[in-house]
Amino acid sequence: MRAVVNQHLDAAPKRPAVRIGLAFQIALGLATGILIGFLLNHFPAARADIVANYLQPAGDLFIKLIKMIVVPIVFTSMVVGIAGVGDGKTLGRIGFKTLIYFEVVTTIAIMIGLAFGNLLQPGAGTDISQLGRVDISTFQNASQSVSTHHGFMQLVLGIVPDNIFASMARGDLLPVIVFSVLFGLGLQTVSPELRQPVLATLRGVSDAMFKVTNMVMRYAPVGVAALIAVTVANFGFSSLLPLLKLVAVTYSAILIFAVGVLGITAKLFGFNIFTLSRIIKDELVIAFSTCSSATVLPQLMRKMEDYGAPKAITTFVVPTGYTFNLDGASIYLGVGTLFVAQLYGIQLGLQEQVVLTLTMVVTSKGAAGVPGFMFVILLATLASAGLPLEGLAFIAGIDRIMDMGRTALNVIGNALAPLVIAKWEGQYDAAKGRAYLASLNAKEDPLNTREEMALVHTE
Repeated sequence: MRAVVNQHLDAAPKRPAVRIGLAFQIALGLATGILIGFLLNHFPAARADIVANYLQPAGDLFIKLIKMIVVPIVFTSMVVGIAGVGDGKTLGRIGFKTLIYFEVVTTIAIMIGLAFGNLLQPGAGTDISQLGRVDISTFQNASQSVSTHHGFMQLVLGIVPDNIFASMARGDLLPVIVFSVLFGLGLQTVSPELRQPVLATLRGVSDAMFKVTNMVMRYAPVGVAALIAVTVANFGFSSLLPLLKLVAVTYSAILIFAVGVLGITAKLFGFNIFTLSRIIKDELVIAFSTCSSATVLPQLMRKMEDYGAPKAITTFVVPTGYTFNLDGASIYLGVGTLFVAQLYGIQLGLQEQVVLTLTMVVTSKGAAGVPGFMFVILLATLASAGLPLEGLAFIAGIDRIMDMGRTALNVIGNALAPLVIAKWEGQYDAAKGRAYLASLNAKEDPLNTREEMALVHTE
């Protein structure tokens, strides 16, 4: 009898060891960082030393690790992908559709930001005397450069590198993308005996860099905790109170855009925005915490390829979207501009807002490599509209709070884009997408999956 029982026990599916997923680790790091920052905010004597010597370096280390791998991955993946497209005409068609899609979506985002700013009036009735000021002189110098160089030809000159190694060293993705496209097209025309060794080498470098990415992501919970702790320690929650309406309006516009515009777009092309958000939940938490979409660029490319988008499309669309498809940033431009106007009681008519929209569409593409570039672009937009630049000094302190939401939206938009373009081109691999979702479900609930498989096998 005991032997029979033991036999049944051995045959029963074994419960897998409990593993804590990366998303949970990052969420735990986020909560820990908020708690640490909250405590430090109430102990200013210890705050400066701990932030400067421990927390900020720990957070900066994570950002530097990510920046270290982004350029090699973008270059190698894009060249390999483009060389596999087949011809320059196909790539040109993909590029044209990508830019059209990006321009339409970001223009809608700007219009939604202006609509929310007009309807909810985030700056109306705000007492300027209650607001804290932050020095924005460093951003003003950069904004003057952006505002005087936002023509089309200046944009073209800015994205063509005069020294590709210098652009790579600076981490300027647009020049790297342009060079990668040209190099990939040139590689297509080389004889197969010369082309294949180069492609094999680049493919090996790309795969190795994705392995490096997996190593770097193990540090993500610590980096996230450090970065969010610095934000909360420096500003606390009290700094939000006078500007709570602005934060609420910004996040409301972001939510409506994500569920409404991106949700409807996903539905039209046969996808579900909530399923997509579940697939990239790790990347959303990281982007939200670090306020940097570059930190999730490699993982986003890999996941969208696993989800069924061809490598040639994914490696072109996702890095390009890093500069051209900033949905959250576009919403912020609209809301922020109207907030400053309302703060000073300045009325902007319909014609002025149309001109502002056109200005934002161009300027939002011109300074992606500048640190704090959205703040720089907003300053340039205010200058072109003749609005007081001092108004941004009042919201600079909470800019990071809003940056968290708009960065997360940027990531959702850039995840959806390659799927849309792949469907538009008729190249989406639906079977591969279904298989990836099935494997994802199995990872999230391995016990139930094993028991179901054992039950099917028994029957």
